[in-house]
Amino acid sequence: MQPTSYPLDLQILTARWRTFIETRAQPDAVDPVVVSSWRRCAPLLNPFAQPQLARLNEQALRRLLISQFDLLAIARPVMEDIFQVIEGDRSLMVLLDNTGCVLLTLGDAHMEEEATRLGLTPGTYWDEGRVGTNAFALALAERMPAQVVGAEHFLACFHHLVDAAAPIFQPSGRPIGVLGILGLGSMSHSHSTGIVVAGARALENQLAADVMHLDANTHLTLLNATMESIADGVLAWDRDGIVTQMNRQAAELLTLNPRLVVGHPLQRYVQAPADLREAMELGKPLRDVEAHLLVNGRPVYCMLNLKPIRIGDAPPIGFLATLQPIQQIHQIFYRLSGAQAAMTFDDLKGKSADIQRVRNQARGAARGRGNVLLQGESGVGKHVVARAIHNASSRANGPFIAVNCRAFPRDLFLSEFLGYESGAFSGARVEGRPSKFELAFGGTLFLDEVETIPLEFHSVLGRVIETGEVMRLGGTRVIPVNVRVISSTDTDLDSLVAEGAFQANLVYRLSSIVIDMPSLRQRREDLPELIDTILGRMHASQPANAATVTPEALHLMKKYPWPGNIRELESALERASSLVASGQPIDVAHLPESVRRGAVIVPTREKAEPVLNMDEWNREALIRAGWATHGNLTEMAHLLGISRTTLWRKMRFFNLTAHHFQPDG
Repeated sequence: MQPTSYPLDLQILTARWRTFIETRAQPDAVDPVVVSSWRRCAPLLNPFAQPQLARLNEQALRRLLISQFDLLAIARPVMEDIFQVIEGDRSLMVLLDNTGCVLLTLGDAHMEEEATRLGLTPGTYWDEGRVGTNAFALALAERMPAQVVGAEHFLACFHHLVDAAAPIFQPSGRPIGVLGILGLGSMSHSHSTGIVVAGARALENQLAADVMHLDANTHLTLLNATMESIADGVLAWDRDGIVTQMNRQAAELLTLNPRLVVGHPLQRYVQAPADLREAMELGKPLRDVEAHLLVNGRPVYCMLNLKPIRIGDAPPIGFLATLQPIQQIHQIFYRLSGAQAAMTFDDLKGKSADIQRVRNQARGAARGRGNVLLQGESGVGKHVVARAIHNASSRANGPFIAVNCRAFPRDLFLSEFLGYESGAFSGARVEGRPSKFELAFGGTLFLDEVETIPLEFHSVLGRVIETGEVMRLGGTRVIPVNVRVISSTDTDLDSLVAEGAFQANLVYRLSSIVIDMPSLRQRREDLPELIDTILGRMHASQPANAATVTPEALHLMKKYPWPGNIRELESALERASSLVASGQPIDVAHLPESVRRGAVIVPTREKAEPVLNMDEWNREALIRAGWATHGNLTEMAHLLGISRTTLWRKMRFFNLTAHHFQPDG
């Protein structure tokens, strides 16, 4: 498709074409590809006739140009640049799509008039079947550059032309169009093909660049979407400390605007702690490190992971950090560890007036924000009320941290409550320890047996509760804490304050709301419901085997004072259930001896003693005084603080005489 030499002898080409038209014989020195095109055209076209061109109407052409917008947008500047080079050659640049339809012509005005006369205008198809042999059709058919000069055109009406064309391929290898040059045959030259090939390659390079740019944008969009979908804050910077990525979570945690930060040095906004700077200098990763960042001078506490970004074994080209609010870590830990028990006000069983009062006060406390003090004997269920208040409050999604104040030795009390920094004292954990207030951030801190807090620590705890700030032992940073405190006691704190054993200021801060818990003996009418609830919970896995209580056993249990309250009741029922055969009720014989005899533990006695009525108490007092005085009535009356007449009358009532207490009596 390239003439063998220049300058061309157009008359020789015409003679060879005529020979083929007349004899269909293979002409000498004609490109075989051109001859093959002649042979395809011969049965279809009259070489001496005008072509029957197919043309799109205006509406169809408009739709085609819109669909080819990207190709046209890239091709027009290239065609203009090429035309500036060949402007004096009276040539016309032509762009066609992959069906041979003309999309755009650009060039010499005289040549454009000639092209219009021949029908080479946008919307016209210049395929081989209608126009015969031409460079545009050959470039599409053979998928290679082509030049057709003079009589190489099959139709005689085009013998005065020369056209060169090169196919345009997508990055995938599929042809999407043709870039060509149309000129007069008398002005043909060898560099026309090179020009269109260079132009086609320029278009292909631009198309490839656009595809790469689109892929890059797609990947960047996917990366941004991925980063935004990550629950953690993500922050990335290069080896020079320039921030390259920051997702919304990191921006919210650090209270920074990504548009202002990305592209600028990280240290301009964030001051990193020493361990983070050291890890960056050494190119080492960090995992689950509690970091104290200064963001524009404001402290931010978070759990940080640092990963150096490397290519092979080379030094890091950047760093990727994930950030999580420290409070979120604590909440996740306690949620996974079951620290939030699903207790509600329905767990406060009973219909007595006292328990209804407690239930109503607890509901009010759940709606409020003040600290709550629960007062009552040991075992009345103060922890149940505390958890129910927490679970019904606006802090229900936060942690519930229960702390027994009696469990900590005096010398470890502050380190347990306030936490400590790494290296605060010998024996301290390397990573330090957060305070109980930090662990309960956003939730509730339940202080059980608050009366056992050592007096010298009252001011420290009161200060934390008042300010909502804590400073760990050995630390210098002030950590804000958002905690509601619920405390419990079985002691009269006002009496302790009067004795100087408890600070009044701490009582005030702990007791914005006070709830007095009734003992079990104060609400004996709730005993049957409590017994059914406890037995049902004990046999939850096998409801059919749930034990019941006989009327005799229930009567005896109602008489017993239950000094250990609900906790003692649960223990008694567990012991009784273990002695009962499956399906049998709990009877008197299954109850603990202390319940059967009405005996209770008295702090000053080694063994449980029975509960006595007043007559039994009077008789016991007479017997003890008699044995102490060996039956001397005067001394007995003096010990008992009564007159001899009253003593004589009481002894007669209980059928006792002085002889009962004689050593030989």
